[in-house]
Amino acid sequence: MMERLKYDDILYLPHPVSERHPRMPLSDRAAQFAPFAALTGYDAAIRETARETQERVELDEDEKELLDRQLRLLLEKLSASPWAVFTYFRPDEKKDGGSYVTAAGRVKKYDPQTRRIFLEDGTVFLADDLARIGISGWEGSGQNLSGCS
Repeated sequence: MMERLKYDDILYLPHPVSERHPRMPLSDRAAQFAPFAALTGYDAAIRETARETQERVELDEDEKELLDRQLRLLLEKLSASPWAVFTYFRPDEKKDGGSYVTAAGRVKKYDPQTRRIFLEDGTVFLADDLARIGISGWEGSGQNLSGCS
């Protein structure tokens, strides 16, 4: 006599189909088994922590005076559209410190209220963040630009 198996009574029945709940597409079923990231954003936080910033270098009085003189000279000649190279400190938005950035171009305008310098390419920075100014483009003006780098 044959031995009776545990599920013989339901083994060959048709698959039940619900009238209330439509069958899930195979693509959605596969998504159930996708990897789960319990610590969403953890990798980005680690990268942000590892990102290095620079400290702002405090200029001495002589350097500040030279920058001030160069800025005044630049602003006096604004109508001549001088070409200048600016190195300035850009504070980091997320951490202490920041980075030194170099931008070159023609000065479009200067706002004395906010002390912002606007370049023709759309770059904007504060005059208070300047570390160095290099000025050129005044051929034949006879200007002594010693100390400009």
